[in-house]
Amino acid sequence: MLLHEFNPSIKALTVVVCVLILSVFFDPVTPFLTLVVTAGATFIFGKVSFKRWILLFSPFIFMAIIYIWSALIFTKTIEGETILWTWGIFTLTEEGFQRALSLGMRVLSFTSLSLLFILTTKPTEFLLSLMQQCRLPPKLAYGIMAGYRFLPLMKEEFEIIRSAHRIRGVPKARTLSEKMAELKRYSVPLLAGAIRKAERTAMAMESKGFTGDRNRDFYRKISVSWKDWAYFAFFIGAVLASAYISWLFGFLQLYNGEL
Repeated sequence: MLLHEFNPSIKALTVVVCVLILSVFFDPVTPFLTLVVTAGATFIFGKVSFKRWILLFSPFIFMAIIYIWSALIFTKTIEGETILWTWGIFTLTEEGFQRALSLGMRVLSFTSLSLLFILTTKPTEFLLSLMQQCRLPPKLAYGIMAGYRFLPLMKEEFEIIRSAHRIRGVPKARTLSEKMAELKRYSVPLLAGAIRKAERTAMAMESKGFTGDRNRDFYRKISVSWKDWAYFAFFIGAVLASAYISWLFGFLQLYNGEL
């Protein structure tokens, strides 16, 4: 059984609920264990390439390090805390280090949950599920779907416009101000082209009977079964089990306005 087969709306709901539950805890162990479970499920049941996953995950590792560093530098020392290291005006306490580590682990844990959803869900199926299970208006859903399909075309059109300017003798932008001017020059024809595409797409959809009515037929039915709720229960259980293990080892701490 692959993660791609589960209902996209239930998967999105799972991510939101897991993030809300994790936000209650403020210790580094609970988000770390959740991160391990989520990453393991992504590789085993999602068949996601480790190279692709780490490529998307790496920027958030950098962000987590920045969070930890900022929390260590600007931490407020409270009377009674255990001092680990002091240098000049900087004082590192055991409690401050734990808070900093908790912040970093939170970022990584939230990112792993989001990547699990993104890498195992097709955007078209997600929008179809939002229309069928969450009653998202078809006009809005198909508008987003059309915009998503236009993104590669926009990139291709951008390259064509830039090549046309090169042929006409426009020099390559080198400084920041020149690049800003170049971007402004390209944005007008790109916007005009996007409006023309949107008009043609809207006329084509109306000519084929699209009215935006909620009670319409879909070319693909997205259903919800007990397996989807089992998926939901598994990840919520994994977060709660992580909190329980953290409590067993004496690390569990609830958020108490530390930020």
